[in-house]
Amino acid sequence: MTHRKKPWILGVCLAVALAGCAQKQNASQLTIWHWMSDREDVFQELANRYHASTGVSVRFQLFAPSDAYSQKVKAAAQTSTLPDIFGILGEKRDFASFILSGHVANLAAEVDAGEGSWRKVLFEKPLLMNEFMAGNSYGVGVGTYGIPIDVMNIQFVYNKELFRQAGLDPGKPPATWKEFLSASAKLKEKGIQGLVSGWGEIWMIECLASNFASNIMGEEKVLATLRGKVPYTDSDWIRVLKFFQEMREQGVLADGVVTMINKRAEQLFANGQAAFAMNGSWCVNVYHGMNPNLDYGVMLPPRVSNAYPQVIWGGAGSSLMVNEKSSRKKQAIDFLQWLTAKDQQVYLAAQTRNLPSNREALVDLHPILAEFANGMDRAVHPSLLPLAEFPLVTEAFTKGIQSILIGEKTPEEVAEEVQALKERELQKQSARNKQS
Repeated sequence: MTHRKKPWILGVCLAVALAGCAQKQNASQLTIWHWMSDREDVFQELANRYHASTGVSVRFQLFAPSDAYSQKVKAAAQTSTLPDIFGILGEKRDFASFILSGHVANLAAEVDAGEGSWRKVLFEKPLLMNEFMAGNSYGVGVGTYGIPIDVMNIQFVYNKELFRQAGLDPGKPPATWKEFLSASAKLKEKGIQGLVSGWGEIWMIECLASNFASNIMGEEKVLATLRGKVPYTDSDWIRVLKFFQEMREQGVLADGVVTMINKRAEQLFANGQAAFAMNGSWCVNVYHGMNPNLDYGVMLPPRVSNAYPQVIWGGAGSSLMVNEKSSRKKQAIDFLQWLTAKDQQVYLAAQTRNLPSNREALVDLHPILAEFANGMDRAVHPSLLPLAEFPLVTEAFTKGIQSILIGEKTPEEVAEEVQALKERELQKQSARNKQS
């Protein structure tokens, strides 16, 4: 009887041993969550290369669209089930909340360590977007909490074939506001729509308004406005708003742009239904998928003033964070260092048509992507400013521009409404400060 039980006992022991092996194997596997559906095959190839090189298994898990991904990450944070490496889609305050809850590792030591440190090879401003400085308003400790795997900036693109049809020089896009309006008028005469962009997504309106404001009044006056020292009823802010009014009055904009999401705007431009588009460098990959034969170029947003240098929104495109609570934190950091090294960055840029975060990888870029790369020195981003506008004020400002674009309100009316809201928010902040 005892002899007959031995095979069963042996089977149980073998199963337990195999389970233990499976747990060990799983324990050595890095898990990365992402939302970048166009890069799934590329990430898998990189995972295969890393495993072949180091013996460490890497599993990329895709959750798309981005809204679904954001919810997934937030839910995982609440249950402490985040993977080893993940990204955070949201504003700086969302980023800060993950850090304050202990979910994100501070990589400051690794960023500045050694000759080939991240600080020395990555683009400066995208890296700064993942940093928190001393005295920041979020209460986050000084450090670097994410690593950009690519970078981006937002400019204008223009259709060279439509330029030819309107008698415009495709090698000389408009540089100033006056030239932009003149080119738009010639296009309109030929029945060609002008500017298309996803201005149903108000952050894109904020982007262009920010370009105008920086060009007209410079960073110091913008910061003074954020502090409440300069009102939105100031003549310079009125001037910013009037550019949008002029676009409506001159018929510069494509039909439906005020309620359009950017994906629809990208389709219209890719199909040759608009001569200009305001979009980010990610569009190179998007347009290639929609129309590989599209003949287009890149231009800075029209200069509206000579008072201050032109700047554009730009910085980190996609950043990844290391889970502070992961038992594989060291392995996760090692993988991110490998992923952002030159060879992997060159491969990523070539396969995904996105700008690499490693400056040394700016080789053999897609020609249009190279044009976007030339703008990185002009790149700024609101998250790099020492303070931020109240979210309600930003929303009122951008939605006010939408009202201007459809002729519901004047620039002066919008400015007055935004300033009234700003004053209320300042009063609330003052009351909170007194209570604390």
